[in-house]
Formats: sequence, structure tokens, C-alpha cells
Amino acid sequence: MSRTRWSDPGATAHEDEEQRLRELGYKPVLARRMGGFGNFAISFSVISVLSGCMTLYGFGLGTGGPAVMLWGWAGVGLFVLCVGLALAEVTSAYPTSGALYYMADRLGGRRWGWYTGWLNLLGLLGAIAGIDYGAALFTGAFLNLQWGFEPTPGSTMLIFIAILLLHALLNLFGVRLVSLLNSISVWWHLAGVALIVGALWIVPDHHQSPSFVFTEFVNDTGWSNPFYVAAIGLLLAQYTFSGYDASAHLSEETSNASVSAAKGIVRAIWVSWIAGFVLLMGLTFAIQDYKGTQESTTGVPPAQILLDALGSGGATALLLVVIVAQLFCGNAEVAAASRMVFAFSRDNALPGSALWRKVSSRTQTPVPAVWLSVAVACVLALPSLYSATAYGAVTAINVIGITPAYAIPILLRLRAGDRFRPGPWSLGRWSRPIGWIAVVWVACVTVLFCLPQSSPVTGGTMNYASIALAVVLVLASVWWYVARRSYGTPSAYGSDREQAEIAEGIV
Repeated sequence: MSRTRWSDPGATAHEDEEQRLRELGYKPVLARRMGGFGNFAISFSVISVLSGCMTLYGFGLGTGGPAVMLWGWAGVGLFVLCVGLALAEVTSAYPTSGALYYMADRLGGRRWGWYTGWLNLLGLLGAIAGIDYGAALFTGAFLNLQWGFEPTPGSTMLIFIAILLLHALLNLFGVRLVSLLNSISVWWHLAGVALIVGALWIVPDHHQSPSFVFTEFVNDTGWSNPFYVAAIGLLLAQYTFSGYDASAHLSEETSNASVSAAKGIVRAIWVSWIAGFVLLMGLTFAIQDYKGTQESTTGVPPAQILLDALGSGGATALLLVVIVAQLFCGNAEVAAASRMVFAFSRDNALPGSALWRKVSSRTQTPVPAVWLSVAVACVLALPSLYSATAYGAVTAINVIGITPAYAIPILLRLRAGDRFRPGPWSLGRWSRPIGWIAVVWVACVTVLFCLPQSSPVTGGTMNYASIALAVVLVLASVWWYVARRSYGTPSAYGSDREQAEIAEGIV
């Protein structure tokens, strides 16, 4: 009697991805428990329109005002979609936790990978600091509305540290919990945007005119050139549209990653593009007092819009919705950054790599990498204790680090031409035009975000992003001469040395 055996397509895809990872040089040590929706959800959660748009809304009010915020969002979103499409194609070919730096290493050589990795790491750690400090600011505003709490730099820093600890602990439970929280986050964000915009449309008696929302230009920067001011104002959108490489960093924990991670990047961008435009439009139509919004005693201009339009009760409830979304966002960013730390250490690129690449045998999570990620993010935010402009510098550090890192693998892929072997997700004949649009856009915004954001330029108003970029590049160069003999991505998994090194990371 014969017995028919049915194959499991999911298991086959899983085995194919594990084999592909071995071909790329790595033994699978992380748990592949994330599906396609979960992979999209982590990038969508990191982009988080309820974090980026809300946190930097006050910045946008003075750097171009409504016109730059709305049209800037539309334009930046289009260019970022091109970056995402081009990056997704390379991700499909190289689905590893190292993501950007691994792609650059394979397409351009060790030194390209090295500098891409350091830039990517700076951006990811800056993003944790920016997201969680923003959540701390909004938490202070919530406490102010609810109980009259007066937020100070010191109390905000304590809230920030508590949020970092929460995110570290949540990430220690394993990728399955992270994936679950990200899936919830998607619906929380979409429902939150709908709730906020709906309430701001229905409840207030007064709304701004369409001409105000789409054409009003406001310049409080001290600079006289409106084009310069508008360019600086694009930081709101460009900062929000970052972190979508999270899908690539979680690819070693995603089923069918060669397709799912690529789709996750692109889907996260276009869904966020639509949701963010609706949110910004809803907030701007509901402004009751422009100057009062900018000078809000809550310290958070969107909280003042909610307060003026909906009253204390409504504002408090919706502010809580925003804070929870920001917590989802920060948690996802810690997951992405810790995987980058793990992968970079796996290739011996960081000081103390032997520690940071260790993986828990129980949860299959890079525990030391999680703690390092939140610790460095805490240090990056410390200047906020004494500088009112430090938070803007942290967000610029995020953009200035991570944005160039997106373009380098795309540029190298274009340079490689036919030598590049696409994965199962490819742009086909659109690959080169979209790739060049992405590279040129990244070059432009990298220059823009090194420029001073307000005049006169003093120690308190200076944009420290360029200095942070220079410091990281110098440190990376110095460390290159120390670690260049040990750093390197393996050509294929299987040698005794590689097995021994990976085994050291399993605890």
C-alpha cells in the first residue's frame, strides 16, 4: 500500500531561506518566526507617522509652515519611495541582518561595507534616541494636561530612560513578541490617524481655509532666503521617512525573506505616505491660534492643537493614542538597531564584538546588542538636558547617518551593472532610472541636513549633525586600521574558523 506525502510550501520556503543565508556566509542562529505582515509592520512602526509627524510638527511650523509641511511631505514621500524601491531590490538579493553594510560589502568591497555599516549604525541609534525622547516629551505633555505636571529637561530625561528600559525588556522576550506588537502597531497607527483627523474635523467650530493649509509660508528661522528655509523644513518629512531598512535587518527572522523583506520596505513607505499626509492636513486645518500653538505651555504644539480644538478631555485621550504609537515605534527601532549591532559584531566590526554578537539560546535574541543599543541612544540624548536645540540635532543625526547608508548599496548596485544578480523581487528595466533618482535625492538631502537650521548660528543653535557625521567617520577610519584584519563578511558558511566564531556567540 503506497502512501502519498504532501510537502509543506511554508516549510520549503523556510528551508530555502536558511540555505540562502548559508550561501551568503552565515549559519542561521536567529529564530525565523516573523511572517510577511510582521516584516512590513516593523518598518511601518519605525516610520511611525504618529511619532515623526507629531514630534517635529512644531519644527515645521517655523521652517516654512503649512505649505512646506504639506507639499514637502508629498514631494519627499515620492523620492523616498524611489529610494525604498531601489533598496528593496538589493535587499531581495542579500536578505541578511547586516542589511545595508553587507550589501555594500558584497557589491563594493570591505571598505564600502565598513563605512556603510558605521553610518547605518549611527542612524539607527540616533533614531532610537529621537523616537523615545519624542515619546518622553509627549508623555510630559500628557501629564501636564492630566495632572498639571510641569515637564522640565530633567524630568523628561527620566521619562526617556524609563521608556528605553521598557523597550529593552520587551525586546529580550524574543522576535515573536516583537512581531506581535508590530502587527498591533499597524492597526493602532491607522486607527489613531483616523480618530485624530476625524475628531479634529467634526468637533471644532472653526477650521483654517484650504489656502492657509496649502499655501501659508512661515519663516521663524532667522534666514531670509525662502528656498533655504523650505529646504530646511523638509527635515520633518525626511526624518519621519526613515527606518524602513528595519525590514531588511529582520530578514534573518522572516519567512520567505527574499520577497517579504523587499515588499515590507515598499509597502511601509507608501502606506505611511498616505497616512502622514492625512494626519498633517487634519492637524493644520484644526489650528486655532498659530502663535499660541508654537508657544504651547505643554511643550508640544500638536498637544495644543488638540487642546484648543477638543478641550482637555479629548486632547488627553488622543495624546495617549499618540504616545502608545510612539512606544510601538521605539520598540521596533530597538529591534532593528540591535540586529544591526549583532550583525556588525558577527563580522568583527565593533569594539568588543565577541560580546555584542552573543545570542540567547533560550529566546534566540541578541541580548547584549539590545542593551548596547539603548545605552548609546541614552548617551546621544543627554545634551537635551542643557540645550533646547539638542533634540533637533539628534533627529538630524538620525537622518544624516541613515540616509547616505541607504544610497551606498543602490549606487554600488548601479555600478555593478550586469554583475549584480537580482533576487526574486526585482524592478526589471526600471531598476536603473529609479536607482539614479534615489542616489541623487540622497545626495541632496545629505547636504541639506548638515546646514544650520536657524540664524544667527551660535553654540546653542548650531546644527551638530555635521560634527557628529565627521566624528563617526573619523572614528570609523581609526578603528578600520585596528580591526581591518579581523573584519570581513564570509564568502560562504562552512569553514572551521567561521563555525567556531559563530559558536562563540551562542550562550
